[in-house]
Amino acid sequence: MPVFHTKTIENILEPVAQQLHYVLAMAEKNATSVDEVRHLGTSMPNLDRFASRSALALSRASSRRSIPEYITPDTVRHVVNDDDCPVCQLMMPRGKDGCVSRLVILHEEANDGNAMPDLTGPVGMVSRAVGNLIQVGYDTCDHSDDRILQQDMPPALQRVEGSSKLLEESSYSLKHDPYSVPARKKLIDGARGILQGTSALLLCFDESEVRKIIRVCRKANDYVAVSEVIESMADLQQFVKDISPVLHDVTNDVNLRQQELTHQVHREILIRCMDSIKVIAPILICSMKTSIELGTPHPRQGHAEAIANRNFMSQRMTEEMNEIIRVLQLTTYDEDEWDADNVTVMRKALSAAKSLLTAALDWLADPHARSGAVGEKAIRRICEYADRISARALPEDAQSIKRSIFEITSFTDELCNLRNNGQPDRENLAAQTARRLKDLVGSQNSSGLMGDALQNAQRHGGANPAHTAAGRLEQALRWLDNPGLDDGGLGLQALRLLTADARKLADRLNPQDRNRLLGLCSDIDRLAAQLADLERRGLGNSPEAHQIRNQLKNALRDLGDFMRRVLTDRVVDDFADITTPLKQFVEAVHADPYDPNREQNFVDKSQRLTDHSQSMTTTARLVASCGPSKSKKTVEAILDTAEKVEQLTPQLVNAGRVRLHNPGSEQHFENIHKQYADALHRLRSHVDDAIDTGEFVRASETAMRRYTNHCEGAINGADAHGLVNNSSQIARLGNRVLMTAQNEADNSEEPSFVSRVRNAADQLHNAIPPMVNNAKQIAQNPHDQYAAQNWRGTNDHLLNSVRAVGDAITGVPMSNGRHSSYQESISRASPYNPPPPSSQVIRSVNASPPTAPIIHNKMIIREDIPAPPRPPPPVELSPPPRPPPPPEYDEEEETRAFWERYPLPQASHQPMLAAAHNLHNELKQWSSQENDIVAAAKRMAILMARLSQLVRGEGGTKKDLINCSKAIADSSEEVTRLAVQLARLCTDIKMRTALLQVSERIPTIATQLKVLSTVKATMLGSANVIGPYGQPVEGSEEDDEAMQQLVHNAQNLMQSVKDVVRAAEAASIKIRTNSGLRLRWLRKPMWSNF
Repeated sequence: MPVFHTKTIENILEPVAQQLHYVLAMAEKNATSVDEVRHLGTSMPNLDRFASRSALALSRASSRRSIPEYITPDTVRHVVNDDDCPVCQLMMPRGKDGCVSRLVILHEEANDGNAMPDLTGPVGMVSRAVGNLIQVGYDTCDHSDDRILQQDMPPALQRVEGSSKLLEESSYSLKHDPYSVPARKKLIDGARGILQGTSALLLCFDESEVRKIIRVCRKANDYVAVSEVIESMADLQQFVKDISPVLHDVTNDVNLRQQELTHQVHREILIRCMDSIKVIAPILICSMKTSIELGTPHPRQGHAEAIANRNFMSQRMTEEMNEIIRVLQLTTYDEDEWDADNVTVMRKALSAAKSLLTAALDWLADPHARSGAVGEKAIRRICEYADRISARALPEDAQSIKRSIFEITSFTDELCNLRNNGQPDRENLAAQTARRLKDLVGSQNSSGLMGDALQNAQRHGGANPAHTAAGRLEQALRWLDNPGLDDGGLGLQALRLLTADARKLADRLNPQDRNRLLGLCSDIDRLAAQLADLERRGLGNSPEAHQIRNQLKNALRDLGDFMRRVLTDRVVDDFADITTPLKQFVEAVHADPYDPNREQNFVDKSQRLTDHSQSMTTTARLVASCGPSKSKKTVEAILDTAEKVEQLTPQLVNAGRVRLHNPGSEQHFENIHKQYADALHRLRSHVDDAIDTGEFVRASETAMRRYTNHCEGAINGADAHGLVNNSSQIARLGNRVLMTAQNEADNSEEPSFVSRVRNAADQLHNAIPPMVNNAKQIAQNPHDQYAAQNWRGTNDHLLNSVRAVGDAITGVPMSNGRHSSYQESISRASPYNPPPPSSQVIRSVNASPPTAPIIHNKMIIREDIPAPPRPPPPVELSPPPRPPPPPEYDEEEETRAFWERYPLPQASHQPMLAAAHNLHNELKQWSSQENDIVAAAKRMAILMARLSQLVRGEGGTKKDLINCSKAIADSSEEVTRLAVQLARLCTDIKMRTALLQVSERIPTIATQLKVLSTVKATMLGSANVIGPYGQPVEGSEEDDEAMQQLVHNAQNLMQSVKDVVRAAEAASIKIRTNSGLRLRWLRKPMWSNF
């Protein structure tokens, strides 16, 4: 069942949907009057107006459209509005049951003795609407030049036609025998056939629309490939003239397409790629112009660097276009999928290789083609993509791919030598290479070695460790907390990857921190090996194993806290100043041509820029993999931007060398310089988002105090140069803290917080210049003690201002801030809550003389004179005790009891139950009392576990399955409503945006789950389904496909709810104090779950 719709087909399908509603209305009312049926028929819009559409081909005005997000309870309607999606209304009108859903239930209740009304009138109207649909469909095939559309659409139309005939037959049978069970079965089979046929029709046309856009994108790719062989200004002018309208078409088509997509991630990828293409296109043309100017009439100095810039921009543009092509073909989205996943990388590489195959085969087929042409480069790049796949494939697939790469590379090298020497290809090397390429990439008749490797990796992939240290720590702790759970070694693998990342981080630390971190890693690996050995021997639940688990938990938490602290220190050091190396490099590029040291100065500044870029990208990657952030969007943004900075650094050096020797290429240098600077600032912004702001300010203050000590040493040693360098570093760190404070103030809408932070930032802003000026005075006269004292005073004031900024951001003073932060981290890490304060207060009072009386509420109390004993109360007859109240419903107890009845699922055999259990594990740490979001999410986990049983046929009826999916949709709507309400009250703009983004996915996914559950219900207990011509065919393939879609959708829904709960918990600390919202996040003690 496709989940994307086209508006054009929706308009055509509307009469079919309306008439099926009439059938439903009559079936549900059990009407016995034919006049009532005719009366309903007269209220129907004139079907003749749809006949005029038959001569029109389906337009390309739109593409995908999301399922309506909210299904509000209402009475059953007899007319579908134009704004509603007809396919969705086939399934879910705004009534208590959908059309197909109700027919499923009527079929199941056939033995209850309910008579069916005369449906010949409404069914006849359905038949006429289907006839219009079929006529328009065939006209579309006739007017289309898409061979695949002409091949795929007729079977779908024939299936709709055959199902319509089944409806007619069932209506005539029910007219003569209202209690006929076979007729009712035909009724539901006909409705199901119409549903599946229209679904196939939607998907067929949607894929045709995608192919039209892809053709335009590939045409643009062909033009971009030609850019590497253009060598004259006339050819460049023609190139710009040819590619401009194509890029304009790509921009318009992709922009219209992304507006119609239901998956936010896919929309964001398309927008990001189009923005990159808009930036790269003028830079590519400028680099082509520069390379042509430097190569005419003979190559000048800098020509090789200009060619490298041009080829890099050409490849970047091709990669962005290939990513657009890949995303356009996606129809589903996995919430757990990361860009760094092996399968995702392999998909991108395969898509890029396929886009290059045509150019490679054309070059091989042309005996006059020279080496270095577009086709030869395409072959080299295909081999690079194949090598990327082999590095992530299974061993047997990797070996076959590497062997094929070696053969293709050898044949291509030999063929290039023959063509360069003007010798003929006597051994048919070109044909052999083409055959090897087809075997590697794939063709129409085979998937190829790369495609087979991708399929095998998907089939044997299983669960993967998380991509962040926080996620791996969570997986490792889950493994330790569940000794009886067989996770296939996932927890142990995550633990080992965590220590491996920690060792990478250790290489960037000072000796003291490095030794401590390596010691923690060694202890963890040793304990993990001991625990794994005990589990292999069947002693996983022994006292020794439990003791090792407790030690491992403590060691892992210590490792996580230590990694977070040292990473913050690395960010402070490496990102304190990102502009000075770039500024010095730009100055070296624009050096005076008559300066004798300009070449050596350029080399030095280039090396410093390269080292600085490498340091920043390495730290950024460590923040992404080892940092505390669990946000997929933030982590992937860091990795993507770090890769761009790494790629742009040598290109900026090349452009600088071109500008150094050719002052006329200033525009070319400025284009790449601007792109590099933008990438640097984005990288710093993403890294700042991934670390805690309060910890960053505290770490900055610590670093400033360290540089202060260096300044004191420079003053004592009369080292003016050392004083200037260290005081400049203090000023840079102060400006960095100032920028952070301004960002925090701009990100908040809480007036008191904004005022407090801005006041502290103003104080810091005013404290930096005096410190710098006094440092300059000392540098001019290192022995001036009066200037040294002034510097110490201004520097202390600067450090106090930085501390004040930290206090303003965290909301607690420094002296209490560390203690509070430490206690909070301990409480969040520990599963146990501290015991509640006792109602009795016991204190020890030393002997002291009598004190003066204390006046309190007009009563005189002497602390040293005890009160007289209270007389005993009077004895009187009391009434009998009141009977105890009935036990209240304890939702927490019911939830705990429910999950105790369910065994721990195996993800490979029960994926839906495993997804529900993962959500339960996330939620069981929170109490649902006074927290409606947690309560609704816990209900969703229970309902999904129940749905897993129903779709597997483990009890229940079709009605139960449909009702369960509706209950999940209702709970999803409740979670979304509460999350949106919380987001509106959140004063932190970034947290609010994150919560809204994860919340908006839930309604669409839940509605799709409702649709897919209904499709699954139509197949339960049915051995056969209706074929294209109404004949029965085996339904195992369609049943498996529906089940796969249902499982995938359920996993996405559970992951989205988990993300919403996490985002809501983070946003709850930043809600308006006067909002009146009551949402408690109370951690439950671990023993409460047993």
